[in-house]
Amino acid sequence: MQHPGTPAGLPPPDFLLQLFRHAVWRAQPLHGMAQHLPAPPAGRGRTVVLGAGKAAGSMAQALEALWPPHAPLSGLVATRYGHVPPRPAGLAQRIEVVEAAHPVPDAAGLNAAERMLALAQGLDADDLVLCLISGGGSALLTLPAAGLTLADKQRINRALLDSGAAIGEMNCVRKHLSRIKGGRLAAACHPARVVTLAISDVPGDDPGVIASGPTVPDETTCADALDILARLRIDIPDTVRAALQAGTLETPKPGDARFAGHQVHLIATPQQSLQAAAEAARAAGVAAHILSDEIEGESREVGKVHAALARAVARHGQPFARPCVILSGGETTVTVRPQQQPGGAPGRGGRAGEFCLGLAQALQGQPGVWALAADTDGIDGMLNNAGARVAPDTLARAAALGLRIGDHLDRNDAYGYFEALGDLVITGPTHTNVNDFRVLLIL
Repeated sequence: MQHPGTPAGLPPPDFLLQLFRHAVWRAQPLHGMAQHLPAPPAGRGRTVVLGAGKAAGSMAQALEALWPPHAPLSGLVATRYGHVPPRPAGLAQRIEVVEAAHPVPDAAGLNAAERMLALAQGLDADDLVLCLISGGGSALLTLPAAGLTLADKQRINRALLDSGAAIGEMNCVRKHLSRIKGGRLAAACHPARVVTLAISDVPGDDPGVIASGPTVPDETTCADALDILARLRIDIPDTVRAALQAGTLETPKPGDARFAGHQVHLIATPQQSLQAAAEAARAAGVAAHILSDEIEGESREVGKVHAALARAVARHGQPFARPCVILSGGETTVTVRPQQQPGGAPGRGGRAGEFCLGLAQALQGQPGVWALAADTDGIDGMLNNAGARVAPDTLARAAALGLRIGDHLDRNDAYGYFEALGDLVITGPTHTNVNDFRVLLIL
């Protein structure tokens, strides 16, 4: 279709993609790490690096570039398969990076977690541990509690992902079914000093929720985990249920002396990325409004709310005047629907795509409204796209291809819908992760 120009001189889809790239750029670890690095230990103290997450590979490279070249540095981090960035020319590798599965853990993640706990053994008060933590670490650091197998953890993880549970609820369960999450990694490093450098992918930026908080004390309890499992109807082995009921799987709590002197620094957050995109829009002559970096809820329903707001702006100039962009972040959820037809092909897609389905359906082809939703790690769900785009003619083009948006919503098939339209956003891994990015342009 013919696109009207934006004040930036770009077609709307290109303008929105440019804003997404600004958001991702701001979340790269090299931009926020230097100001939070401690001095290397004096004397014979060692510096050991441990960590996990979708950004762990780029965080390790940023640390290698910033750490004094003659100061000892070694360690191990785990990232998702395919998420190790190309190594800059001349940058020596001092930190080992291993790859493992996400969002469902695998044996490689189990092995990495076991090795990290081993590296934490034998440290003393002169040593420094730098923990590099980012979203995705919950799956990448998998070390089942006593009574659980890796297969159990995989099954429980899949059930949590399909349940529509909020990230805090999922991570409460994960902490209590793990030997490394919920502060246990940092506790294992005692008496060494621990400094955590984290990239937030969670609403509210709570370090205890990012990657299930392996380096910070945990305020949730075994009882909380049991309540969540019961409400979501997720089965666990009887022995593990009994251990939760008895409190023997309890996590370290605030006030635990093993965390004395530890520090946590957020080097990139969702709000910072939204702000970077807003500033880029304003520099191009388009007013920008950030709704929130903490939006949660069912992706399709969040899409409907955004559509109502966009229609109000387009039709009535309220609450914002046109032209403008509306930005939001957070972590929405997708409750996977049962297959309507036995043997039917399962839907494909993630949170960003499902948001776009709900948005497009509710916009009803509203003229003058374009949108993009994408995950800042470059992967929406488990496929190769970061997200998708919506335009005023999305429904019309889909109808011409015989696609019914309601059918795709019924089977959670955002990928199939937007792939047929040529409206997937494909960036490849971005080597960072500050979660959902959504932007609407109203002209």
